[in-house]
Amino acid sequence: MLLLFYTMGGGSCTIVSIMNKFSLKGHLSMLGANSMWGLMSPISKFIMLGGAVSPLVVTDLRIAGAMILFWIASLFQKPEHVNHKDLARLFGASLLGIVFNQGCFIFGVSLSSPGDASIITTSMPLWAMVLAALILKEPITGKKVLGIAAGACGALMLIMGSSSGAKSAASSAGDHAIWGDLLVLTAQFCYALYIVLYKDFVNRYSLITIMKWMFTYAFICTLPFSASSLMQASWTTLQWTEIAGLAFIVIGATFLSYMLIVIGQKNLRPTVAGMYNYVQPVVACIIAICWGMDSFNWVKGIAVALIFSGVYLVTMSRSRKEVENYERTHSVNKEDKDA
Repeated sequence: MLLLFYTMGGGSCTIVSIMNKFSLKGHLSMLGANSMWGLMSPISKFIMLGGAVSPLVVTDLRIAGAMILFWIASLFQKPEHVNHKDLARLFGASLLGIVFNQGCFIFGVSLSSPGDASIITTSMPLWAMVLAALILKEPITGKKVLGIAAGACGALMLIMGSSSGAKSAASSAGDHAIWGDLLVLTAQFCYALYIVLYKDFVNRYSLITIMKWMFTYAFICTLPFSASSLMQASWTTLQWTEIAGLAFIVIGATFLSYMLIVIGQKNLRPTVAGMYNYVQPVVACIIAICWGMDSFNWVKGIAVALIFSGVYLVTMSRSRKEVENYERTHSVNKEDKDA
């Protein structure tokens, strides 16, 4: 896309290319990562409906597969030494960012509908904003307050809609749907707490180094609880479609997504990158409805609108650094005028 500006003085024209500011690689990376995360909800539901594997097995396979892939990837980069103190911190990060996050999410999807689960995942930035204000002392602006209110109302409508009997072809759990929604919501809270508490720590090492240790600790934590389930799983009854779905969850929705997110973050402003989180429920709802796994009603429509509006307002609000820079600039301009 090009903008053409004419300079009146010289009679010449200057062509300014917006493509210089538009990073196609960054946008495609964020679109790909969030599309895969959106697809993960209905695919996970489809696999678990087959009965061959339980939510715990799916979680363990995802963690183990990602661990192996990240260790393999680490062989192709310069080795990094991680001291014992940082290894301990990585263990805490693993609990919040993987064990509790993925565990609650997979169990939540098994009880809820994939559409509900993906829509609730958009509440993560709202949790992050609240926790950042409490822990990192980030300012709470009017836009942030309005965003929290809108997002909270949307999430509450979604949960209450499930508990009041909103029918969903995918949600065979019936009355357990509300517990599934709450588990998915808990997963978002744990991940938000992880990104706030470890905001500065993740810059110490490369993404692959951090992730290989986090997934290793997560595998160690979950294996004792899932060993019996892994042995009892009906591996021989898995259909090729279910095997393909598991491969997608491990390779696409876990390993590749983390790679694409890093590319997007390097090429896009945080506010732009965050907007692609909205792709997840859109993709999940479309796929789930097409597969006959979910249904769409006006309650979900209003919930989607409220959550999208809330996250958008939070994303567009000013950070602490921006507020401080604005106040500093405003103070300097005022002093210049007084002089």
